[in-house]
Amino acid sequence: MTTTEGSEDRYAIDTDPDRLDIGLVHHWLSTDAFWALGRSRETVERSIGGSLNFGVYGPDGDQVAYARVVTDRATFAWLCDVYVAPEHRGRGLGARLATAVRDHLAPYELKRTMLATLDAHELYAKVGFTPVPDPERLMILSSAR
Repeated sequence: MTTTEGSEDRYAIDTDPDRLDIGLVHHWLSTDAFWALGRSRETVERSIGGSLNFGVYGPDGDQVAYARVVTDRATFAWLCDVYVAPEHRGRGLGARLATAVRDHLAPYELKRTMLATLDAHELYAKVGFTPVPDPERLMILSSAR
């Protein structure tokens, strides 16, 4: 478990899976995250179960953001499902969350941590992500869904 307290605003980032509000995460992803619209509760639960999860909690203890990392903790990680509740956006929580993920993964000395983003390139660049230098090496196998 990792808990990182925010400075003056008292937001906390925690990797304790028991602290996650899975119903809320499902709601956010399935109704407001363009990459996960319509995702089933079962799929969200399975994805949480197979991932390293980061919750952000406000001063009152309620969850206000989420991210998950798919990783073998040896060579590779994929940062995904990064979501900040609309009423908490604009406070730097996305960058703080990405930084917490980066710092949490650092001791594993992974060869590569990747993510995909449509519109948050600047946010992720602030914490060290760069465009793929050799995209011709990457391939994808997508489901028909």
